[in-house]
Amino acid sequence: MKDLAPHPVAQQASSLLGGDAVLHFELIQELWSGYGAIYRLVLGGRAPRPVVVKSVAPPSRSKHPRGWDTDLSHQRKLRSYGVERSWYLHYASRSGDSARVPALLAESCTDEQWLFVFEDLDQAGFSARRHRAAPAEIRACLSWLASFHATFLGQEPEGLWPVGTYWHLDTRPDELRAIRDSRLRDAAPRIDARLSACRYKTLVHGDAKIANFCLPPQGGPVAAVDFQYVGGGCGMKDVAYFLSSCLEPSELDRRAGQYLDDYFGALRAHAAPRLGAEALAELEAEWRSL
Repeated sequence: MKDLAPHPVAQQASSLLGGDAVLHFELIQELWSGYGAIYRLVLGGRAPRPVVVKSVAPPSRSKHPRGWDTDLSHQRKLRSYGVERSWYLHYASRSGDSARVPALLAESCTDEQWLFVFEDLDQAGFSARRHRAAPAEIRACLSWLASFHATFLGQEPEGLWPVGTYWHLDTRPDELRAIRDSRLRDAAPRIDARLSACRYKTLVHGDAKIANFCLPPQGGPVAAVDFQYVGGGCGMKDVAYFLSSCLEPSELDRRAGQYLDDYFGALRAHAAPRLGAEALAELEAEWRSL
């Protein structure tokens, strides 16, 4: 079949994987603020092979849709791709089937340029995406988070963000100053201090919104993507951010307690081989309070 590789990204991905012909090449989505794009390729060979390519080529000037175009924001984004690379190279293989992530097939890194070639999760059975989710789907995502947090309990975030999450206070001075509600603005440092002082820490996904989960169309365990803000912290950061991303505020008020019970039930099951009953009870009490 004819090689369709008209694009440098397609050519580079093909080269990293052995030079097979590119049979299909399409844009999936642009990256935030004009920092690159995600593509789907199908490579030739003995059998057509679909892959997903994340190409990061930062612009000289960020195009943030809300105007956060500071040098601090730019440097944070650059570091985030280095963190994502470190995650896939040194940690991702430990996630296992219960906290499924895409396999990294190849990667290249130069000064301020990154290329990641992943397995295609759509082809692996995780083709559904959601902005709002059914209760069973929410529980499946919470189970993913529980497994992830249990796996990395006590893990030092070497090569990752020392404090994980996209909305980390120390990296968001511009956004903090822009908060109009003075009570919330004044409370933010105290909230951050309580979270940072927790005894039981793990690795957090850092951007665990529903859009970053890939679901099987017929239900079952899920997979997650986008590890630019993975780092150390309290697992409740992921849980709170996830639930707020897929539930309306009124529904969250009504159902948060039940979903927390679901999460901690899964966390106990996943963490039991590593922690004794007393430590598990202490962890749950601390995290529930946060």
